[in-house]
Parts: sequence; structure tokens; C-alpha cells
Amino acid sequence: MALRYLPMNIADQERPGPETERFYRHTLSVMQESGVPFLVGGAYALGRYTGIYRHTKDLDLFVRPTDADRTLQALAGAGYLTQRTFPHWLGKAFFADDFIDVISSSGNGLCAVDDEWFARAVPREVLGEAVKLCPAEEMIWQKAFIMERERFDGADIMHLIRARWADLDWHHLLNRFGPNWRLLLSHLIVFGYVYPSERSKVPQELLDGLLGRLQEERNDAEANLCRGTLLSRTQYLSDTERWGYGDARLKPEGNLSRQDIVRWTAAALEE
Repeated sequence: MALRYLPMNIADQERPGPETERFYRHTLSVMQESGVPFLVGGAYALGRYTGIYRHTKDLDLFVRPTDADRTLQALAGAGYLTQRTFPHWLGKAFFADDFIDVISSSGNGLCAVDDEWFARAVPREVLGEAVKLCPAEEMIWQKAFIMERERFDGADIMHLIRARWADLDWHHLLNRFGPNWRLLLSHLIVFGYVYPSERSKVPQELLDGLLGRLQEERNDAEANLCRGTLLSRTQYLSDTERWGYGDARLKPEGNLSRQDIVRWTAAALEE
């Protein structure tokens, strides 16, 4: 039996229900009136960049860590229930079954929103409102670390590279990954596997440089460290709790405290 692929109306895919859309539009208006700088990310930014639209029951707003409380205060003042869900990176504002995510970093604590996000932001229209989108480079950087059992953002990265390769600042992207350059290399290799006819979209000089680093780092590192915890909050618990590996999220290697990690992990185990 042949599969049938129905044509997708992109506008319909993008638009949420009327109550949800009203909530989102009002939130964007509240934020603009508040004067707190913010960026739109998540599904709306991905749709603008790649043409892939999917409606989720949230709108992702990205703010600097120093503006997270101000953002939640502005939304609370507009009548929405708010909470600082995970103080190290995430807050929420609720309306009925819908909510806004207020994001100031990543769950692993590495990808904090800083001035570079705003300097490279892209002006676009979302739900009829003039806003700025998270830069594609920062989206790739943040999504590269999401490798949970229930969620893997690798396909989003592939689609961002495919759609935006000519506009990407590859040098900036490499700098964002810093000591985690092996992770960037892994996604670039997968891109060439997913799109064999599009391999030239990744600069050969970048690949050669990363592969050269790989050749130079063959020996084991001295630190008894597990960086798997930067990719998944539960799948490497045996490594840190039973086998004696250090947790790469902890300072000075990472940016989280033990309290942040305990709270973030407990929430995952309860889901």
C-alpha cells in the first residue's frame, strides 16, 4: 500500500488556536512595552530559518540571565502565573494549557544568553509582531547538547545547516563550542551522512582543522571526567554516581552548582 503525503499549508501549521495566539501576541506586546530585551527562539525561529513549522504549546523567549527576573515580573504584572522553574536557566508564564518559556541559558548551564545573541539577532515578524530571532549559530550551539532518550535535536541542526549554511558565521560557531569542538565535529560529520549531495555546504577548511585536532588528541586526557552529563541529565548517572567520573557540569569545568544539578535531575526522574 503506497504512502500518501498530504500537502502542508505552512501558514496553518504555524498558527496556534485563537486563544493561544492571543496569549502569545499579548506576551510579545507586554515584553516590548517592558523594555526588557528579548529574542524569539524555539519552533518559531526554526520555522523562519528552515521552512519547517510545527506548533508546540509554548513560545520560547530568550533573555540575558540578568533580565530573567524582570521578564517574569513583567509577565506576572500582565496577569499571568509565573515561576522560576529552574533558576539556572528556565522560567515559565502560564495561561490555561499554554505557557511561555523564559530561557536565559541551557539546561546544562553552558549556553548562557549574552550580548552576542543580541548583536547577531535577525529581525523577523512572528504572529504579526516585529521581533528579533535567536541567531542560527546560537541555536545550533544550544541544540547540539540535547541528546536525551526522549529528545534529540540533531535533525534541527541538520536542517539549520542545510538552510542557512551560506549565512552562517562558521568561525563564530566554532568559538561558541570552544573546548566542546568534538561535539560540533560529530554533527558536521552526521550532516555529510544525512545530505551526501550537500557536503560542500560545510567549509572544508573547518572540517580539516577539526579533524587535525582529532589526530592530535588521541591519548587519554588526565581528568577522570564524564561530559555525557552535558548531553543528558539522566543517562550518565551511573558514570558519576557509581563509577567515579567527575560531572562536567560542575565548576570549574562547567557552570552549575550541585544544588542546580540535583534539582534539574530530580525533575527528569519525576517525568
